[in-house]
Amino acid sequence: MKPDELDRLTVQINKDHGKLPTLELLDAMINGTFPGKIALVSSFGTEAALLLALVADVNKATPVIFLDTLKHFPETLEYRDKLIDRLGLSDVRFIQPEPSAIKAADSDGKLWKRNPNACCYLRKVVPLEEALSGFTAWINGRKRIHGGDRAELEAVEHDGRRIKVNAMARWTQEEIDAEWKRRDLPEHPMVPFGYTSVGCKPCTALPKPGEGKRSGRWAEFDKQECGIHTVGGPWDDPSGGI
Repeated sequence: MKPDELDRLTVQINKDHGKLPTLELLDAMINGTFPGKIALVSSFGTEAALLLALVADVNKATPVIFLDTLKHFPETLEYRDKLIDRLGLSDVRFIQPEPSAIKAADSDGKLWKRNPNACCYLRKVVPLEEALSGFTAWINGRKRIHGGDRAELEAVEHDGRRIKVNAMARWTQEEIDAEWKRRDLPEHPMVPFGYTSVGCKPCTALPKPGEGKRSGRWAEFDKQECGIHTVGGPWDDPSGGI
């Protein structure tokens, strides 16, 4: 879809559905506007269970894409499998980077330390673009309360390629906590140790005192996003800076 077409479609969807409660928005997107052409991309991180549960309420067969970077905490993989079983998700796709690409660009497994942008491009951006081939839209779990570039999120936007549905963009922490408790959702195994946002193991630390929930992500670097939510940055360079 061309950028101008995406612009028009984004405006129309926000007008028609952007103010709907999350469950109704998801139902409209999954079962109405984009049937068979929309996927949920989930990290199965500390906040993932709630959005996964909401999507499962709407349609358990919704494709769910999990980017297995080969750098996750073992606890995340265990949690992923637990949630899949608990929620009855029937189409979860485990996506890994191409082995030949890893061998060529990150043979020692330490690209994250030398060039975290390039590592994210190699292990997340490229595999996700391939996994989303054939989809017109995708759902993600970003929220305004995360701050930074996420503070002004709308319910629906586009990334220059396809529609993005930020289904929980306006949720407050209090709303998240209340719904989590109501549904009796299991917490990520790293939460009891103080982790509030969990990504790849080498680039995840405990949150910084007095800072946001994501302050432990890429704490050693001047970096806030992995790249899958960034357009016009190094993520769009086919070399990924490698």
